[in-house]
Amino acid sequence: MDDKSPIKREPRGRNPRGQGERLREEIVVATVRMLDALGDDQALSLRAVAREINVAATSVYLHFPDHDALVLAALERCHRDLVLAVQQAEDAADDAAARLRARTLVLGSWAHDHPGLYKVLHESTLNRRADMPFKEELGLATTAAVRRCMDAGLAPAADAAEVALDLRAAVHGAVSLRVNEPDRAWPPLEEQVDRFLHRLVGLSQAPPGTASRP
Repeated sequence: MDDKSPIKREPRGRNPRGQGERLREEIVVATVRMLDALGDDQALSLRAVAREINVAATSVYLHFPDHDALVLAALERCHRDLVLAVQQAEDAADDAAARLRARTLVLGSWAHDHPGLYKVLHESTLNRRADMPFKEELGLATTAAVRRCMDAGLAPAADAAEVALDLRAAVHGAVSLRVNEPDRAWPPLEEQVDRFLHRLVGLSQAPPGTASRP
C-alpha cells in the first residue's frame, strides 16, 4: 500500500430530524473561514465547502441553491459579527467623540485581522452582480455617530451623511492599501484615523498626536 495515498473520509450521515439548521450553521461558518483564507469568492466552490465539513455536496445544495447564495450568507454572517464588535467598542467609550473613534478603529482592525474577508466583502466581483443591503447598516450607524458628535458640540455642524461618507472613504482607502500592499511601511492606523477624525469630522478637540501636525 502506498503510504502517500490520500485518506478518504466517508461522508457523515444525515443530521437527525430538526437539526438542519445546525448543518446550515456549520456550512456558513466553514465558508467564512475558507473565504478569509482564499480572499477570493471565485476560488470557493460548494463542493470544497462540503469536503471541509465532511458532508455530501447535495447537503450543501439543500441549504444554498448556488455559489452566490452561499457566499452572501457567509458575508452577512461576518458583517453581523462586525456590527456587534463595533457596538461593543462604542458602548465602552465615554462620549460621542470617543465612540466614533472606537467604532472606526474596530473597522480598521477587523480588516487587518481578516484581509481575505475584507477583499470579498468590498472588492470582489460579487459586489458588482449582487445586492448586499446588509452593508448599509454600518454606513447609517457611522452617520448617526457623526451626528451625535455634532449635536454634542464636539464637531462643527454640517451635513452628517456627507461627513460620514468622507470619513468612510478615507478609512476604506487606508485599509484597502494595507490589505493590498502589506509589505509597505505604513504608519499606525490609529494615527491616520485620528487625523481623519480631526480633519474630516472636525472634532473640537484634536485626537492624541494630531494637534502638533500641520
